[in-house]
Amino acid sequence: MKKLPIGVSTLAKIMADDCVYVDKTAYVHELVTNGSYYFLSRPRRFGKSLLVDTLHQLFAGNEALFRGLHIHPHWDWAVQYPVISISFAGGVLESREALERRIQQILELNQEQLGVSCRHKEDSAACFGELIRNAKAKYGRNVVVLVDEYDKPLLDNITKPAIAAEMRNGLRNLYSVIKGQDANIRFAFLTGVSKFSKVSLFSGLNNLNDITLDVRYSALCGYTQTELERHFGEHLQGADMPLVQRWYNGYNWLGESVYNPFDMLLFIDGGKEFLPYWFETATPSFLVDILRKRPFHLPDLEAVRMDYKALGDFDIERIHLETLLFQTGYLTIKDKKLPFVGGLPEYTLSYPNNEVRYSLMSYLLEHYLTDERHERGSVYDAFLANDFAALERRFRALFDGIAHQNHTKNTLAAYEGYYASVMYAFLCSLSLETRAEESSSKGRVDMALRFTLPDGQKQVIIFEFKMVKGTEGDGSAMRQIKEKDYAAPYRDGQHRIFLVGMEFSAEVRNFVRFEWEEDCS
Repeated sequence: MKKLPIGVSTLAKIMADDCVYVDKTAYVHELVTNGSYYFLSRPRRFGKSLLVDTLHQLFAGNEALFRGLHIHPHWDWAVQYPVISISFAGGVLESREALERRIQQILELNQEQLGVSCRHKEDSAACFGELIRNAKAKYGRNVVVLVDEYDKPLLDNITKPAIAAEMRNGLRNLYSVIKGQDANIRFAFLTGVSKFSKVSLFSGLNNLNDITLDVRYSALCGYTQTELERHFGEHLQGADMPLVQRWYNGYNWLGESVYNPFDMLLFIDGGKEFLPYWFETATPSFLVDILRKRPFHLPDLEAVRMDYKALGDFDIERIHLETLLFQTGYLTIKDKKLPFVGGLPEYTLSYPNNEVRYSLMSYLLEHYLTDERHERGSVYDAFLANDFAALERRFRALFDGIAHQNHTKNTLAAYEGYYASVMYAFLCSLSLETRAEESSSKGRVDMALRFTLPDGQKQVIIFEFKMVKGTEGDGSAMRQIKEKDYAAPYRDGQHRIFLVGMEFSAEVRNFVRFEWEEDCS
C-alpha cells in the first residue's frame, strides 16, 4: 500500500517516497498545449502548490518524474525551459517593506538557481524583468513564470485596508512586468485563493486566461469521486462512502465536484474519523471582523444567488461577504442558469458539504453571535428523548449568552432575523441536518431539523420564529405553522413531526413564548 502524501507539495518527493499520486497531467497537457497565460483561483489546501511544482518539473524536463503518467508520451523531453518560481506561501508579511524584502529574496534565489544575475537588485520590477531577459539569453529559450499564492500578502491583511492597499501596490508593481515581457515568456501560470480585480492588481496584465470557472478544469485541483476510489480504495476499506461523500465532497466550479485533498488524506490517516480537518487548518477570523461591520442573515447562506460579475467582483475597497466566502471555499456553486437568452449566467451558492456547514456555523456561533462555548451533549439527549422542556431551558441559556456587542452595536438584534441566525448557527453546529427557509406550497418554513433516532425512527422538527413587542408572546408563531400547514411536505408516513413556535422580545433579549406539539394529522 502506497504512503499518503500528507503535507507533500513537490512531485519529486511524492515519487521518491512512493506516495499515492493522483495524475492530473492530462489537464496539464491541455493547458500547456492550448495557451500561454493562465490564472486559477482555488481555496487553501487544494493542491495548488503541487500543481505549480508539477508544471515546474515538466518545463524543466525532469522526464524521470513523469514516467507512467498521462503526459509522458506526449511531451518533448529534449526541450528544457528556464523556470522562474515565485511563491508567497510561507510566513505572514505585515508591511510593504517586508513584502519588498521577500520579493528580493525570491528573485535572488531564482538568480542562483538559473545562474544569472541582475544589476538592479534594489528595484524589484527592474530586477524581475532583467532576470527574464537574462535567463532567455543564457538558455536560448523563452522563460516559464510560475506564481504560487500570488495573493497571500493581501489576504493576510484583508481586514487592515491601509496595509492591504500597500501590499496591492507592491504586488502590482511585480506582476506588471510579466505583460511587458511577452516576447520572452513561453508560459505563465498564477494561482491563489482569491480573484482580485485585474484592474487593481494585475494592471496591464490583461492577457491572463482565467480558468477558475472553466468547466474543463473544474477537477484540476482536488480529488473526484472516481479518483478517490481508484487511488485510495485500499486505504478507505470499511469506510461509509456515502457518508464520506456528504462530509467531504461537493466543491464545484461548474464541472465535476471534488474533495479537498488535505481533508481526505487526514481522514484516512486519522482512522477514518469524521472531523473538520480542512476547516481547522485556518480559522476564518476575517469573517467575524466583516460580519461585525456588516451583519448578515446567516440562514441566507443556504442558497446565495449571485450573478457572474459579483462572483469575481472582489477588492480591498469592495469586499462582498458572499464573494469572499465563495473564493475561500466556505461556499461553492450548486447551480447555474441563464435568466435570459443571451444574458449573463446566475449562480446559486451553498455550503460544499457537512464539514463546512457544521464547522463554520459552530465557529461563528462562538466567536460572533455569542460570548461563550456551548455544551451540546444535553441538547442531543433532549432530541433523542423528545424532551422539549429541556430544549426550552437549553435554548434560553443559548440566548442569554448573546455577545454583548450584538445588542449594543447591532441593529439586527432588534429583528427576527438575528435570533433566527443564532438558532440556525446553533442547530447546524450539532451536525444534524438543518435547513432554513424551505419552501412549501403555502409559504417558507423558517427552519426544519431532520434526524434519525438510533431505533431508525425518522424525525423532523419545524421551527417558526416571531418578534413580539413587550414581554409576552401572542401565539402567532404556532398559529402560522398551523395556518400555513408547514408540516404537510413531511407527512410521508415515515417521519414523526414536531412543531415549535418561538417568540422573541428585543426588550428581554430572549424568547418570551416557547410552544411545541406533535403533528398528528
